[in-house]
Amino acid sequence: MDARSCLFCRIVAGLDPAHIVHADDDVIAFLDTRPVFKGHTLVVPVRHVDTLVELPAELFVPLLGTVQRLAAAVRVAFGAQGSFVGSNNVVSQSVPHLHMHVVPRTKGDGLRGFFWPRQKYAGEHDMAEHAERLRRALAAA
Repeated sequence: MDARSCLFCRIVAGLDPAHIVHADDDVIAFLDTRPVFKGHTLVVPVRHVDTLVELPAELFVPLLGTVQRLAAAVRVAFGAQGSFVGSNNVVSQSVPHLHMHVVPRTKGDGLRGFFWPRQKYAGEHDMAEHAERLRRALAAA
């Protein structure tokens, strides 16, 4: 992908500004410009990858290792008690370049669980059926 067509690729190339907190050959991490809480950081692979599904195996450890280190660092840097770590794939993915969110969290910060309403299974049978469908899809992959 051409660096000019992807915001995060432009940041990696130094064409767009960002408050970078970590950079190496595989991963770059920078502050989100619209944070859930101050210190909210985005961690992205340097190489353009659309979603987690397309992430090459050799980038798993560099990406998730950086996420892990940032999840610990937000506790020290901001006095957070923990963090929210997440990623959207296609749906609600504002930039079509894989990015993991690391958001500092503190009990009573006002953020309620996930950002979407919860649903219930119709019962144990419905839950078992959904689990089986996932097991079959995993086995076929």
